[in-house]
Amino acid sequence: FLYADQQIEVLEIKTSSSYEVSKKLPGELLPFQQSKIAFEITGRIKSISVDIGDKVNQGDILAKLDDSEINANLEQAVAKLDLAEQVLKRFEDLKQKGFISNQEFDNAKSEYLVAKSQVKFFEVKKAQTVLKAPYDGFIQNRFVDEGTVINGSNPILEILDSNRVEAHVSIPENLIDSLKISKQYSFLIGEEKVTGRLKRLAPMSTSGSNSRLAIFEFNKFFVPGSLIDLVLKISRNEKGFWLPINSLSQSEQGLWSVYSISGDEKSTVERDLVQVLHFENNYAYVSGTLKDGDLVVKGGLSKIIEGQTLK
Repeated sequence: FLYADQQIEVLEIKTSSSYEVSKKLPGELLPFQQSKIAFEITGRIKSISVDIGDKVNQGDILAKLDDSEINANLEQAVAKLDLAEQVLKRFEDLKQKGFISNQEFDNAKSEYLVAKSQVKFFEVKKAQTVLKAPYDGFIQNRFVDEGTVINGSNPILEILDSNRVEAHVSIPENLIDSLKISKQYSFLIGEEKVTGRLKRLAPMSTSGSNSRLAIFEFNKFFVPGSLIDLVLKISRNEKGFWLPINSLSQSEQGLWSVYSISGDEKSTVERDLVQVLHFENNYAYVSGTLKDGDLVVKGGLSKIIEGQTLK
């Protein structure tokens, strides 16, 4: 408000027991899962049904190998199993009638089990000629084309999770204690304000620095690769006052001067020295000899003269 006839603008101050510091820490959005997928067996690629940028669902067929040889082997194994099964049934009947020995029956049973395992083997091999999406996602890269002969270790496609992302943020060591696992924290993605849950902290510093990697997860999907800012609010338990910056005048030894109106009738201008603990926007949080109810002159020394008596 304005003081007396001299039109001095003053602010009545109140003591605070703590103040809050806002820090922005840059991070990166990464997919929750990112995989280079490959066939488990060697073969010639028959078809690839997706390309870079395509969205796929879990279980979708992405590529196939030429399975003609495996189909032939499977058909042969099925025929052998059918024959072994017929022989085993005949031998069971003959054994019950006492016409064959236990050894002969055991041999027939063994051949049946071997034939059965061969069928399962080639069924598995046939299934391995089909490459399916391991989860919902986007195709990030395609490494080969149809007709390529590949080994089981050759990556065919790269897929990114399309349901979830993580934020990786480097946290300075002095701020680690202010973070709590599973707590929600505020983020800025461009102009959008979102919240993310702290999933885990890396047990060691990254690249020999004094920072540790914090990983956050979100309930909604954002485009991987986007830049993101963690907005960290840290409470400092220290007694002080919030003052407009324009009420401060620089003084000696790193201190600042503040001018207040005191006296029994609040008519004398006095100078107080304060220490600035934190700047935020157009305000400063300071500690010093000021008291609750003091009237601080906004505009500082430019508005008054120390020791001046106000009428």
